[in-house]
Amino acid sequence: MGGLATLAVSAAVGGAVVAWLPSDAGRTSAARAPVESPAPQRTTKSPDPEADPEAEPESESESESESESDESSASPGPSTTPLPESGPGVFVTAPGGSGRVGKGTPLRYRVDVEKGITISPEDVAAQVERTLADPRGWTADGHSAFQRVSSGPVDFKVRLATPATVDKICAEGGLDTGGQVNCSVNHDVMVNLRRWVLATEFYPKDVIGYRSLIINHEVGHFLGHGHVTCPGEGQPAPAMMQQIKGLLGCVPNVWPYDNDGRLVTGPSVP
Repeated sequence: MGGLATLAVSAAVGGAVVAWLPSDAGRTSAARAPVESPAPQRTTKSPDPEADPEAEPESESESESESESDESSASPGPSTTPLPESGPGVFVTAPGGSGRVGKGTPLRYRVDVEKGITISPEDVAAQVERTLADPRGWTADGHSAFQRVSSGPVDFKVRLATPATVDKICAEGGLDTGGQVNCSVNHDVMVNLRRWVLATEFYPKDVIGYRSLIINHEVGHFLGHGHVTCPGEGQPAPAMMQQIKGLLGCVPNVWPYDNDGRLVTGPSVP
């Protein structure tokens, strides 16, 4: 894995973007530096973006303590999955759904994958479900709950898309993702295909675990959590830390909470 470029961070309105820009081992061309906004507050009472046909591409429904992912060995190698730069902006929704996880009224979410990506919506949905149901995830706060659905109203969407499509949707919230990074904007958790497949230099052997970090970080923004930094040498990196910019002495970790139910956090980032 190549070197890591440190990116500038600036304020924007409408969502949060993780300023992640590794070299991707020569797989990608140079991109403009993305900006990053403060984490948004959850606004589940806001109108669903789907009510506005111009708010997003059309969607079609069809039939990290130090963390180690149980599925790490199943991670596809970067050279085995095509990485198209752009797609049609049309999504396929993962069929089926999940039971409720966590306490309280569940936030309903769906999982979409852009057409033309050679990763099945079912596989992406399974990863998202495992992440949000993990006892070290956001349900450990005692009040967050989630349930995946494939139809009806939703509180948020997790959408795997090509870099160009991620850029387009994130730009609707005033964010510049530069063809490289993920964002959480309005009701959309946008996952860049490049990050899903290549991860970063800090997770070269745990791509599956890194996917959980993407989900936890961006859903964390949706829940209203802001960025924090490393709490101290040798301690687990918080899920809300921008780990791709450097671990700053912390060790890799993808989970918001540890095995004892304690929040893994650090000093807030202004």
